[in-house]
Amino acid sequence: MKRTILFLCLCLLLISCKKDNITSSIEGEELAVLTSPPNVPPPITRKTNTKLVVHLEVVEKKMPIAEGVDYTFWTFGGTVPGSFIRVKEGDLIEFHLKNHPDSKMPHNIDLHAVTGPGGGAASSFTLPGHESVFSFKALNPGLYVYHCATAPVGMHIANGMYGLILVEPKEGLPKVDKEFYVMQGDFYTKGKYGKQGYQPFDMESAIDEKPTYVVFNGAANKLTGDNALKAKVGEIIRLYVGNGGPNLVSSFHVIGEIFDKVYIEGGKLVNENVQTTLVPAGGSAIVEFKLEVPGNLVIVDHSIFRTFNKGALGLIAVDGPEAKVVYSGKQADNVYLPEGGAIQKVNEKQIVDVAGSVEDRIKMGSNIYSQNCAACHQPDGKGIDGAFPPLAASDWLNKDKERTINVVKNGLTGPIVVNGGNYNSVMPALGLSDEDIANVLTFVYNSWGNSKKIVTPSDVAKVKHTGAEVGGH
Repeated sequence: MKRTILFLCLCLLLISCKKDNITSSIEGEELAVLTSPPNVPPPITRKTNTKLVVHLEVVEKKMPIAEGVDYTFWTFGGTVPGSFIRVKEGDLIEFHLKNHPDSKMPHNIDLHAVTGPGGGAASSFTLPGHESVFSFKALNPGLYVYHCATAPVGMHIANGMYGLILVEPKEGLPKVDKEFYVMQGDFYTKGKYGKQGYQPFDMESAIDEKPTYVVFNGAANKLTGDNALKAKVGEIIRLYVGNGGPNLVSSFHVIGEIFDKVYIEGGKLVNENVQTTLVPAGGSAIVEFKLEVPGNLVIVDHSIFRTFNKGALGLIAVDGPEAKVVYSGKQADNVYLPEGGAIQKVNEKQIVDVAGSVEDRIKMGSNIYSQNCAACHQPDGKGIDGAFPPLAASDWLNKDKERTINVVKNGLTGPIVVNGGNYNSVMPALGLSDEDIANVLTFVYNSWGNSKKIVTPSDVAKVKHTGAEVGGH
C-alpha cells in the first residue's frame, strides 16, 4: 500500500513538473551554440527560460571512414555525429533545418526530445536548397538522440544522420572539469573493412545487420593519435555517449576506469561504480568518472571484435603525476618455471633463457601470438588492408629487429608504410614480459617468409621501456 501511494505521488509530481514546463514564461531570445564532436557547448548559466534559435544544416559530403577509405556521409552540420545541441528544460526552441542546395536527397529531423508528431519530422521535411522552421517546448530533461526520419529511414541513419541534444534540468548538472561528445554508429559498405578507395553504401548488408565498420565519431579509430581526448589526473570528466545505430546495441566501456556515475539511457536514474553500460540504438547514456592515474584509457565497444576488427576504438590521454598507491605499474618481471617450480628474477644482469631451443621458443611464441596478436594481424599474418599491417613477408619488420622489439614493448602510434601499403592505426603496448616478447617475435620472424631472426630476452631487455607509445615510419 505504501509503495502504491509513493508511486502515485511520484506520478503526480512528474505531471506537475511537465505542466510547469508547458506554462513556464519565456524571456528574450538567444542563438544556440552548436559544437562539432567531440566538443560540447558550455553549460547553461541563465536562471530563466528563453526562446532558443537553432540553425542546423544538412550537408552530404565525402569523408574518410578509415585510412585510405572514403564514404559519402549524410550529415547534420557537416560532421558525424551531427552538431551537439544544448538547451534548458522549459526553453522554447525555434528550429531551422536547412538542406544544402548540393544535396541529392530531401531530409528531415526527428528529435527524441520533442513531444509531437515524428519528434519534429512531420514539420521538417526539407528539399535540397530549402529551409524548414518549427518550434517545440523542451519539456523533459535528459540526453536525447536526433536523427533523420526520411524514407528509407534506415539508410539515412546508416549514412551518419544522427546526433545528440541535451536538455539540461532546470537546476543544471553537477559541475565537472571536462565534457566530451562520443557517439557510436555502424556502417555498411560494398568493400570489406579497410578496402582502399571510395566505398558506397550496401543496403543488403545493412538489412542483414552485418556492419563493415563500427566506429566512434564517424571513422575507424577516430579518437586516437592527435584526436585522442585530452585530460589530466584529478579531473572529473563527463562523456555524453550516444548510439546512432542503426542496428547495433553498444556495450560502452573505458579500459582502465570505472564509471563513478552512469545516467542510465540519458535520464535521471543514476547507477554508481559501473564497468560497462548498454547504450541502445537510438539511445544514450551520460557517464562520469574521476581520473586517478596518468596514461592512455581506451574507449571500446566491449562487443570486442568491433573494437579490434571494425574500428570502435578511442583514447583518453591522461597527463599528470603517477599515483603508485592506486596503480603501481609493473613491479617485477619474473620467469616462471612450472616443471622445476622455481621462479627466477630477470633483470639486466641476469637473463635466463627458458626456452632451451629455437624450436621451443617458436612454439611458445605461437601461443602468445594467437592470444594477443591474431585478432588484428590475422592468424596467417596477412593483416587487414588499410587497418592492421601484414607481418607476413614484412619489409618493415625484417629491416630493423630493435625497432620491432620497441614496437611490441612500447606500442606504436603514427603512419607507417609496410609492403607499399599505408597504415595509421594504433598498437598499444601489450604489457608482455621480455621472455614473451622474445618468443612471439622469434615465432613471427620464423613464419610466413620472414627473415628467420632469433630474438632473445637479452635483446628485449636492451630496449628501453618508455611507458608511452612511440611513433614509427
